[in-house]
Formats: sequence, structure tokens, C-alpha cells
Amino acid sequence: MNLFVANWKMNKTRAQARAYALELGELIGGRDPGVEFVIAPPFTSLEESKDSRERWSLAAQDVASEKEGAYTGEVSARMIADAGCRYVIVGHSERRRLFGETGPVLARKLERVREAGLTPIYCVGETEEERDGGLTAAILSAQIETLVGDPPEEPLVVAYEPVWAIGTGRAATAGDAGSARLQLAELLSGRRNVRILYGGSVTSENARHLLEACDLDGFLIGGASLRASTFAQIAGLV
Repeated sequence: MNLFVANWKMNKTRAQARAYALELGELIGGRDPGVEFVIAPPFTSLEESKDSRERWSLAAQDVASEKEGAYTGEVSARMIADAGCRYVIVGHSERRRLFGETGPVLARKLERVREAGLTPIYCVGETEEERDGGLTAAILSAQIETLVGDPPEEPLVVAYEPVWAIGTGRAATAGDAGSARLQLAELLSGRRNVRILYGGSVTSENARHLLEACDLDGFLIGGASLRASTFAQIAGLV
């Protein structure tokens, strides 16, 4: 089943989250959408983003690398699970680039996620400089190495998000995304249950072509997911 994840990043108040959830629920209605929806709101809006009919799941946008303790401002995996989340985004390029999160830190986060019974949405992707230097394959391979200690029998979501495409309006071509998807599938061939998503300037106009041409399992969507109607369009509901 295809997976569509709405990453709101640092957007939406609780009232806005409630309005979004109501609108998305109306768009889905009583039908089986035939896809899996996940909303990743800010921590403050998790409760308001829930669907009482469970037509979508919740994801946290980040997680602490430690279990608990004196870590002011951090949110643990156990707290995230207690708040009703099923998924956690780990390794988003903004966390790597803006907050200096490295492989060892992300490996600890993945371990905490598994301890809490949650499923990680692990993000990988190269910068424009790395792409232009022909390093895409090497970067993806190095980033997947972070999963070496992750239980291969557990479900996993990997999102290919080329940094040069995030929020730029410059989406990867089907060739770019398809090549990365093939490499990731090979690197993850030992996993039983893995879904590979694409993220980076996904729109309702390019989504269907990317999904079908690259044999993707869905999308991790940023800016285009901030409107419930656009999120639903990308998923093919409207």
C-alpha cells in the first residue's frame, strides 16, 4: 500500500491543525482511500491532528537520542508513542544540516524509536555539490550504513530526499529518483519490509508521474502538504 506522509515542519497552530484534520476527513469521507496517510505535525499539535476514525496515523518530526533525563527541550520516543504516534522521522536533511546530526547520533535515535515500538521514516539524500561531483551513490551508501544496527526484520520506511530539491521547486526527474530508488532497494535488499518514498518539491502535477515512473511506494511531502486539499490531490483522492 502506498504511503503519503505530510511533514508540516514548523507550521500550524493547534487551531489550524484541527481545521486541517477536519478538512482532510471530509475529503476522505467514509471510503477506503486505498493508501496510507500519515501526518507529522509539530509536537504541540499532535492531539489536534488525530483522526477519531483512524483514517490516518501520526508521526513525530524528530526524537531525542536519549531515553530520558536532564535534556531540556527534548522529547523522548516513549513520550512520542504515548502521544499516539506510529512513526518518527529520523535524519531529515534539515536536522543533519541545521543541527549537525551525524550518523552516530541518528543511530541512537533509531534505537530509541525501536525501543518504543515505533517505525522510523529514515531520510537520505545528497546536496547539490555532492550530486554535481558524482557522489550521490557514495553518499546514499554511507547514509544507509547508519541502519547497520537496525533490526532487519522490523518494518522500515526510507525517504530519498535530495537536498537540492527540498523547498526549491526543483523536483528530481524520474531518472534521478528512479536511479536512487534502485540503489536504495539494492542496499536494503536484506530487509523484509521496507518502503521507499521520495521527497523534494512534490506537487499534485508531478506526483503521479514520479510515483509510476520510479516504482515508488509513496511520498514524504513538505510544503505541498500544508493544504489538506493538495495533500489529498497528490494521493489521488481528488
